[in-house]
Amino acid sequence: MTKHNLFTNFPPVSAKAYKQKIQVDLKGADYNDTLVWKSPEGIHVKPFYHKDTQEKNLNAISTPTQWLVGEDVFILDTKTAINTALEAIKNGTEAIHFIAEKVFEIDSLLDALATKNTTLYFELRFTDTAFAKALLEKINSSKLTAFLNIDLLGNLVQDGNWHESQDKDYQYLDKLLTNKSNIISVDTAHYQQAGATITQQLAYGLCHANEYLNFTEKNNHTLKSIQFKVAIGSNYFFEIAKLRAFRMLFDLIKKEYTSATTSSCHILAQPSKRNKTIYDYNTNMLRTTTECMSAILGGADTIVNRPYDDLYRKKNSFGQRISRNQLIILKRESYFDAVTNPADGAYYIETLTHELATNALKLFKEIEASGGFLKQLHEGTIQRKIKESAQKEQEDFNQGNTVLLGTNIHPNPEDRMKENLDLFPFVKHNPRKTLLEPIIARRLAETIEKERLQSEA
Repeated sequence: MTKHNLFTNFPPVSAKAYKQKIQVDLKGADYNDTLVWKSPEGIHVKPFYHKDTQEKNLNAISTPTQWLVGEDVFILDTKTAINTALEAIKNGTEAIHFIAEKVFEIDSLLDALATKNTTLYFELRFTDTAFAKALLEKINSSKLTAFLNIDLLGNLVQDGNWHESQDKDYQYLDKLLTNKSNIISVDTAHYQQAGATITQQLAYGLCHANEYLNFTEKNNHTLKSIQFKVAIGSNYFFEIAKLRAFRMLFDLIKKEYTSATTSSCHILAQPSKRNKTIYDYNTNMLRTTTECMSAILGGADTIVNRPYDDLYRKKNSFGQRISRNQLIILKRESYFDAVTNPADGAYYIETLTHELATNALKLFKEIEASGGFLKQLHEGTIQRKIKESAQKEQEDFNQGNTVLLGTNIHPNPEDRMKENLDLFPFVKHNPRKTLLEPIIARRLAETIEKERLQSEA
């Protein structure tokens, strides 16, 4: 059988020739006004991208060779948490993200999972040195792959206060840091869900991580990794580029620290809550599917899907099964795990990655030059900037420019939700004295949903 190179019949076309043809087809309409749009990050998105216009000698981005199907498990009762985790693993989950607000039975939990070859994440929303040390010792002795997601600054950002005080919180971290354990986490998801732009998410996440790098350097610790918790929004290609930019930026700043030169950027991604709705809630499945796809193509290590009904319904087996199976279908039936770094070489994504990274690095440098992340938090600058971005996005939603199908566009007037709310789906107001103004996560549809609930017959 003779092999033919079919591509010889198609001579290459330059970027200039493409643009000339487009301008002819526009019949006098302005190219920039008609086809180039500006993103909230200030990036001008062109109608096509070509190798002729790509930057040369771009740094390769290292992404994981595999991604894991993850699932949230709240530890209210240890035995229940064990059963929930084992059931999830039995049905295809590869990583468990445990969330705890109080101590639990370490030995029974880890012994139950010791032979499951499952990656574990522990998000402890409290500080207890003895407990955390015992957990780390058990993890190390069991030879489990686990992450103890300590994020003192994340608590400060969300709550407005330290757990105890800045000194005591960092003393807690200092006692736990070893070069054998994955300890530190940076929650950038909260910035996204509060309305920050992608550039802000990257820059604030980088500043957030830099505070920890300064601490480890000062205290002579060797940092094994930093885990970034990232929320994925609906802007498909931009979200792919966002994760790639996180890795690029972390690789850049860690070179400045001897404590972190060998550390890695580990990404735990989850669909955002900001664009989810209680009305026409099945549409949330479509939103989370594309967001999980962005996370996969962007190079997340683990993806924890969000159940379509988690805004208004208590955790239930059906919602969890659907969210888990969305990821399993992407992995095992759509073969989204068949290629490592699939976005590499895609001109549009490569361009977005480098423009987002460049803009974020500029903002990062401005924040550091003005005194650093903590100083701007105490001054309220970070909070004000996020509020401004959130307000602009909210206005776009209110005017119908940002579309949530079934909510601000084509709502079903017969849809009723008042009697179906097991959970309160809106921001809870808890007036109290805080050290600084907390950054509040808020969904775009909250106001319109409240009005619809009040008007239900």
